[in-house]
Amino acid sequence: MLDVVELSRLQFALTALYHFIFVPLTLGLSFVLVIMETTYVVTGKEVYKDMTKFWGKLFGINFALGVTTGIIMEFQFGTNWSYYSHYVGDIFGAPLAIEALLAFFLESTFVGLFFFGWDRLTKGKHLLATYCVAFGSNLSAMWILVANGWMQNPVASEFNFETVRMEMTSFMDLWLNPVAQSKFLHTLSAGYVTAAFFVLAISSFYLLKGRDIGFAKRSFSIAATWGFIASIAVLILGDESGYDIGQAQPVKLAAMEAEFDTHPAPAAFNIVALPNSAEMRNEFALQVPAVGGIVATRSLDKEIVGLKALQALNENRVRNGIVAYDLFTQLKAEKKALGQVNPETKAKFEAVKKDLGFGLLLKRYTDKVVDATEEQIKQAARDTIPNVGPNFWAFRVMLAVGGLLALLAFGAFVQNLRDKVTQSPLLLKALVWSVPLPWIAIECGWFLAEYGRQPWAIYEVLPVGVSASNLGVGDLWFSIALICALYLAFIIVEMYLMFKYARLGPSSLKTGKYYFEQSSK
Repeated sequence: MLDVVELSRLQFALTALYHFIFVPLTLGLSFVLVIMETTYVVTGKEVYKDMTKFWGKLFGINFALGVTTGIIMEFQFGTNWSYYSHYVGDIFGAPLAIEALLAFFLESTFVGLFFFGWDRLTKGKHLLATYCVAFGSNLSAMWILVANGWMQNPVASEFNFETVRMEMTSFMDLWLNPVAQSKFLHTLSAGYVTAAFFVLAISSFYLLKGRDIGFAKRSFSIAATWGFIASIAVLILGDESGYDIGQAQPVKLAAMEAEFDTHPAPAAFNIVALPNSAEMRNEFALQVPAVGGIVATRSLDKEIVGLKALQALNENRVRNGIVAYDLFTQLKAEKKALGQVNPETKAKFEAVKKDLGFGLLLKRYTDKVVDATEEQIKQAARDTIPNVGPNFWAFRVMLAVGGLLALLAFGAFVQNLRDKVTQSPLLLKALVWSVPLPWIAIECGWFLAEYGRQPWAIYEVLPVGVSASNLGVGDLWFSIALICALYLAFIIVEMYLMFKYARLGPSSLKTGKYYFEQSSK
């Protein structure tokens, strides 16, 4: 039976994964609109203005529903994760506040000018509004990913035993966290690929149906070029993001590679494996020698430390965490009784406080951390190793889908350069059916990022088990059911409107058949 913590995790996972259906399309489509409108302003051709309006209509539908689901997700930090908010709110709240006050207000203000300013603004001013929408949406993603990157790699912070909170030590270090920045760029490039394939798929549908040819070919050309560049970027930046995560979270790296044992460098790459997390071994593995170590460590002599060795290391950190917890309680008692702390006690605590979070893992098994049994210590250490199978396969699905998207983008780019798009029905059909692929890869990536971090809310600082609010199981089941019903209604509305206006096509912008033949207007 699921407890409060597991239900809270389930609810947040549902809202986060659902919200991210809308985010990448918003990020990518905003810059596709910038390209189209810039072309219109430079060339003066009306077709590019109508392209901007048509794809902007689909952007608006997606944007509105994305904002709605994002607001619901952020409320959960206060409702379901109140101790998390108390413990790290001084740090985690800063980038979220900047996102709301700067990036989101910029985006949401100028999106109104984008839709209602066509007949009220000059070409240049309207183009500036479109640029502001695009930069606002991308800046919004940056600050959110700075917050998430800190959860993955908690730099620029330290624990204050007097307030029992994490406190920021350097905003610049928080902002420039390498995990956050590589994650941000990888997410942006994934969003650009998503938007490119969205436009390619709908344009391919028009070309296969022989309608709105001029409009569709121009849209296809922009999306093919943009998608080809973005698909290369997503592979390069994905490798960089994976490398940074491997440096910051060796447990996640070993889990997504199904490396239970530490092998001589460079480690092999498991193409396919059947991980057995309970027995800490692979039932079967199809390997390519040396590739895993070269890609993960960028060297021939660095090892990928196996999960067994990491578990043993974490067991020692749990023992140090018990000492840190004991010293922490002593410091609190001294401060309360004497009004000051013993410098010797404080010095001892400073030496081991980095492992305090490992001591908090024992809260799942006992309220008296300092009296934890050997069995409880070993179980807490075992908890630091996530379930390998889901991480391993999420990573492989993401890689496989990303590779397929890169091949399709290359094919679209080449055929567009050759001006043979309309003579490639198989490619067009493949692009039409490729619409869900970017979302599959993205959702796998987010699952890997969050599930692979378990059992930590803040990596090696705050366990998920002590982060949750004191809620009732019934309340959580009710809210989950309500959210699922609400989100089901949202996705029905989204799909209905997207299909409706995509089927109507650009002809809906004007009376009669529009751009059926090649247009030079």
